[in-house]
Amino acid sequence: MSIPPVAPGYRGRFAPSPTGPLHAGSLVAALASWLDARAHGGLWLVRIEDVDTPRCVPGADQTILRQLAACGLHPDEPPVWQSQRTPLYQQALEHLVARGLAYPCACSRKDIEAALQQAGMTKPRHGELIYPGTCRTGLQGKPGRAWRLRTDISISNQPAGHEEPAQTATKIIASQVVHWTDRRLGPQQQDVAQEVGDFVLQRADGLFAYQLAVVVDDAAQGITHVVRGEDLTDNTARQILLQRALGLPTPQYLHTPLVCGANGEKLSKQNGAQALDVSDPLAALNAAAAVLGLPAQSGTLEHALARWTGLWRAQFTGSECSTLPTMQAQALHRRP
Repeated sequence: MSIPPVAPGYRGRFAPSPTGPLHAGSLVAALASWLDARAHGGLWLVRIEDVDTPRCVPGADQTILRQLAACGLHPDEPPVWQSQRTPLYQQALEHLVARGLAYPCACSRKDIEAALQQAGMTKPRHGELIYPGTCRTGLQGKPGRAWRLRTDISISNQPAGHEEPAQTATKIIASQVVHWTDRRLGPQQQDVAQEVGDFVLQRADGLFAYQLAVVVDDAAQGITHVVRGEDLTDNTARQILLQRALGLPTPQYLHTPLVCGANGEKLSKQNGAQALDVSDPLAALNAAAAVLGLPAQSGTLEHALARWTGLWRAQFTGSECSTLPTMQAQALHRRP
């Protein structure tokens, strides 16, 4: 897939979903991504990930932008909205189909559950069913409902326009292990074929899936470093596979500690997280900084952000952008 090049240099991003206002947990990711960009002397972008339109709350995007501004976190380029970028996702899907790496799927969730039960595999993975590849060889007379990526084919990370046809690629059905190094969590790996299966690129309702949209957008915006919450770590291997399949570069990844609610679960809009109170933005930022292992600050927002940037630069940047020992030493989960 051909995406016009972006000027070189560090480019980071914060990519919230407008399913509600920011909460304490999402501010941790926003602050960490902003600090990482500033510590590297780079650019920080904001992308509104509203590709899943049925879950989006009208006006939440503007609320999020106001909350960020109140905390002194201003993007260096105008924000973009995924809902306005559908042609890019369609182009990417067509590229994968042309290479034989994506196929239509007629399976409903009930069909997948039945196939897994027949194979003696009934336990969902993180609430998701591991797709058994039912439609890889054809739809068997049923209409296609969604599009999936094949994970049983070895995909080399070739530059765009120089990829090997899928038909000549080596099939490694037993293992499609993706290795990467997280700047905080260290070496990671996942066998996508065995642990996830062929995952959805375009849903049965016609909407493009998050995995495809985020990969296309990161490349189109020239993102070099992704800093986001630890709950998204599990998505990384799938996104790396898609980057390879599309001939796109792989950013460096850093996943930040999570903030948990009183019930011990990750603080989220789905489990009733309260909207971030920005009436005292420094207090909100101090709480987020504490999760990142950074000391509380007083005075102006500008002073606090400058101080944290200096600490981040001193401890967490380097020629190799190695793992972050200070943050690793902090508790992985903090309660608000």
